[in-house]
Amino acid sequence: MKVMVCFNLMQRVLLYFLSWKVRKITPFSYVSKLVLMFVFPAVDILHGQCVQLVQGDRATKKEYGDPIVSAMQWVERGADGIHIVNLDGAFGDANVNTAKIAEIIDSCDSTVQLGGGIRSIEDAIGWLELGVDRIIMSTYAVAEPKVVTQLSHEFGKERIIAGIDAKDNRVVVDGWVRDVGDVYEWAKIFEEKGAGMLLYTNVDVEGLCQGVNFEPVQKLMAHTDLPLIVSGGITTLADVHTLAAYDVHTIVLGSALYSGILSFEQTMEIVGRI
Repeated sequence: MKVMVCFNLMQRVLLYFLSWKVRKITPFSYVSKLVLMFVFPAVDILHGQCVQLVQGDRATKKEYGDPIVSAMQWVERGADGIHIVNLDGAFGDANVNTAKIAEIIDSCDSTVQLGGGIRSIEDAIGWLELGVDRIIMSTYAVAEPKVVTQLSHEFGKERIIAGIDAKDNRVVVDGWVRDVGDVYEWAKIFEEKGAGMLLYTNVDVEGLCQGVNFEPVQKLMAHTDLPLIVSGGITTLADVHTLAAYDVHTIVLGSALYSGILSFEQTMEIVGRI
């Protein structure tokens, strides 16, 4: 098992202290601080290809080649980990990408977190035993919150992420079509059930490359003590800078990164790796 991204604040501070420096952040002025935020490029897999979708619509897909190559190149360029979305699993065929995902785990010396199509306790355990460092459950966690507790006890809460997909501050599941309640109430439930982290995806801006809606991020952080991963809409260096200032734990980069709108190297400069 690879060394996973640490949850302990002192360890995170030490990690960044070792690489801290006064650095110039374009287009921002000189910054001298510890930035405790991790960067995970997304590797979304559909029919064996690395893809990006807009608003989860398969008709909008753009292909970016072999997902194994994509994952390895992000790690080689300094990514803190890889965020895999098993889109075939989300669309109903959970096992079709198992071999490719296993090769990513074996090939990338980095943290791997995975979501998409986890619909049973057997699915969850299977991915964890395969070597995925952290699994993400949303629809299944809403349907069976007790599994969050069970898996956290068995595998460690640091390996269990509860996914919150939100439209207008309401949690949506089953392909983002069924409203199941208030975002903040579900955050509280998942925290009480033993999730180690929350993944917040703002469906309203996901894939559009039009920027982040920061207000719900701030409100969610005020409602939970869990480390927060933010996905959806991260488009500019200003977005990255603002989320770092909010003390977001991890950001997931997708469409803006693959389309070239957002510079990976400049993003890593903001969070202190360059």
